[in-house]
Amino acid sequence: MNIRRLRPTTALVGAAALGLTTLTACSSNVDDGRTDGKLDVVASFYPLQFLAQRIGGSAIHVSSLTKPGVEPHDLEISPRQTADLSEAGLVVYLKGLQPSVDRAIAQAEPRHVADAASYTTLEDHGTEVEGDHDHGGDHDHGGEGGHGGEGGHGDEGEEGHEGHAHSGDAAADPHIWLDPVRYAQVAKGVGKALEKADPDHATTYKKNTTALVKELTTLDQDFRSGLKDRSSDTFITTHAAFGYLAERYGLRQEAISGLDPESEPSPARIKGLHSVAKKDKVNTVFFETLVSDRTAKTLAGDLHLRTDVLDPIEGIGDKSKGDDYIQVMRSNLKALQKALGTK
Repeated sequence: MNIRRLRPTTALVGAAALGLTTLTACSSNVDDGRTDGKLDVVASFYPLQFLAQRIGGSAIHVSSLTKPGVEPHDLEISPRQTADLSEAGLVVYLKGLQPSVDRAIAQAEPRHVADAASYTTLEDHGTEVEGDHDHGGDHDHGGEGGHGGEGGHGDEGEEGHEGHAHSGDAAADPHIWLDPVRYAQVAKGVGKALEKADPDHATTYKKNTTALVKELTTLDQDFRSGLKDRSSDTFITTHAAFGYLAERYGLRQEAISGLDPESEPSPARIKGLHSVAKKDKVNTVFFETLVSDRTAKTLAGDLHLRTDVLDPIEGIGDKSKGDDYIQVMRSNLKALQKALGTK
């Protein structure tokens, strides 16, 4: 009797042990931030997802907190996404761009963090940004040996959340990816973060980072040459996303709203844009793909100007003029050339 009674108990214990073993195996898979041997990387939004995908290649799994077609400034993090952050092998984000992401990272405490703001310099931009016309945008803003690239303090973002001094400042412009030079600095930082999180594939990450930086350098050179001999420096756009681009290439950005794409312009701002458009012979008002074009089209209609898309590339969707960052940036270059009257 006792022996018969023990058999199911023994079987139950064995099953429990087997379940525990299976659970432990699954847990260890989660605990090391990998799935099927590949590093799990969570990016906060598209420009950082693009970097991770291009640098990590087939060695990593990449997911984005911001789904296609969602305006990243408006993102709210779900409990499931917060859990994903805690389980990830590396989280790549831009401190100060998405407050809900900043809070979720502080709560989840991921094992490795790459803060894009720590790999370059952030500046304070408002609705008006004027580039350096004397130097044609050639100033480097912390290139090799400065804040970005190998020589800077980029490693701070991988573990310690320190970031750049401006990165948590609400007035600091986060749209660094629209300057190919700054974006290349961030690419180098993300590459180093991947090497640190996954040393076994460091050679792959180095190789892919070098290739991507070379491609971004070519993009920068194409913007420089493509925007020469223009008839105007001024462009009007929906929100102040293009301050770094304007500085880099000696242009003047006039934004309808500020850094927040959802903010409404004041009557005084609209009146000022009327004056700017007439004085600087502006022929185009730019709008973007992820926010309403109503104000831009109203302003263009009042001034009898054309409209076109200048994409801040905060996400890739059905309306994007290209399948990835490089393609959309080249579309932006063509739109600027047309609007600024390049020869």
